[in-house]
Amino acid sequence: MQCELCGKDCGGHCKPAMVDSVKMMLCPGCMKHGKGVKEIRGTPERVQRTLLRRQRRHREKDVYQKMDREIISDWGSTIKAARKKKGLTREKLGFNIGERTVTISKIENGELRPSDDVAKKLEKELSITLFEEVKEVHTPVSQKPSQGLTLGDFIRQEE
Repeated sequence: MQCELCGKDCGGHCKPAMVDSVKMMLCPGCMKHGKGVKEIRGTPERVQRTLLRRQRRHREKDVYQKMDREIISDWGSTIKAARKKKGLTREKLGFNIGERTVTISKIENGELRPSDDVAKKLEKELSITLFEEVKEVHTPVSQKPSQGLTLGDFIRQEE
C-alpha cells in the first residue's frame, strides 16, 4: 500500500489519519502531518481498490500527442500578400474575422503569432493555408549510451 501523502510504499505499515479534515492512509514518516484516527470506513481491500482507481485516473497525458500541425514560418508575409490580393484593407479584414486592426497589423509584421483560432479564421477569409504538418523527428541512439547525443550526431543525420 502507498502513503496517500508522499506516495512512498509503506509495505502494510500505513495507518489512517486525518489531514485537513480528509481521511488518508499515511506512512509512519507522514503521520506528523495528520492526526491519527482509529479506523477508516471500508475494508482494506476496498481502500486498496479506491487507491488504485485514483492512481489510474491521474496518469500523465502526452500534451504533444495531438500537435501534428504547426503554423508556417512566414505567416506574416503570407497573410499580407493574400489580403492585398483580395483587395482588403487591414480594417476590413479585421472586421470580417472579428479582430482589431492593430492585431492584424502586428500579425502581418510578424510581431504577434496568431492564435490557432485566429489563424483558422484568416485561412477561411483569405483562402490560404497557414498550417503545415509536423514531421516526426527520429534521433539516433549513440553507440556510447553514457555520452548521449552530440551535435555531430545531428549533423551526420542531416547529411
